[in-house]
Amino acid sequence: MPPPPRVNEIAAVGFDRGADDYERGRPGYPPEAVRRLGDEIGIAAGQTIVDLAAGTGKLTRELVAGLPAEVIAVEPVAGMRSELERAVPGVRVLDGTAEQIPLDDGTAHAVFVAQAFHWFRVPEAAAEIARVLDDGGALAIMRNGWNEGHTPWGGELRALISERADRPHGHDRDWREQLEATGRFQTPWHEWTVPNRVIGDIQTLRHRVASMSYIAALDARRREALLDDVQELLERHGVRPVQRLEIPTRTRVLWARKRG
Repeated sequence: MPPPPRVNEIAAVGFDRGADDYERGRPGYPPEAVRRLGDEIGIAAGQTIVDLAAGTGKLTRELVAGLPAEVIAVEPVAGMRSELERAVPGVRVLDGTAEQIPLDDGTAHAVFVAQAFHWFRVPEAAAEIARVLDDGGALAIMRNGWNEGHTPWGGELRALISERADRPHGHDRDWREQLEATGRFQTPWHEWTVPNRVIGDIQTLRHRVASMSYIAALDARRREALLDDVQELLERHGVRPVQRLEIPTRTRVLWARKRG
């Protein structure tokens, strides 16, 4: 059998092509959630933390601003790394994957993963994350999601995206069960959710939809037609093109210490 690809093909193509949309459209992470994680995990000056699959640095910038440790960002897609280096100047950025992290054993006191775990080959990634964590180190996973029930258009938007673009098979379904089954981290996981106030406009939502890997990977004609239909849906619900609106979002947090 040939070795698996370094990065899922849809992710590699979509995120490289959609890096600018990702930076423009994806929400960041609440500073208070980052600070709470720092307190719960026990992150202190002199330690190192890793933002794994860091993308354009949406979480990286909050880790740099909110925690006293040195931050290293690891990201396999070149387009994403370029955006990250522009957005968070001075942070150390490495080319690497969850299955091959370019750091020595015990380097980090915490590994953060934002919005990416469903792309990993979970057993390999769990072993590699555990390898780079020090004794007592922790894995923290943060995920933003739409609160679609809080808008009159949220459900229709999700249905439109599902109808016009196929998500990769198994995408986003069983990564947590696989992760817990590895036995690499202590259970039960600490788990909480916080609101994430996101203000934008129709263009923000166009960029957010366009940044989804399987949509960014579509040919240009299909992608633009879908984005135009997203805009038409919102305008049909009374959202004007230049109107500022709240995009209801929540941030879910999971974390656990490495099993000793």
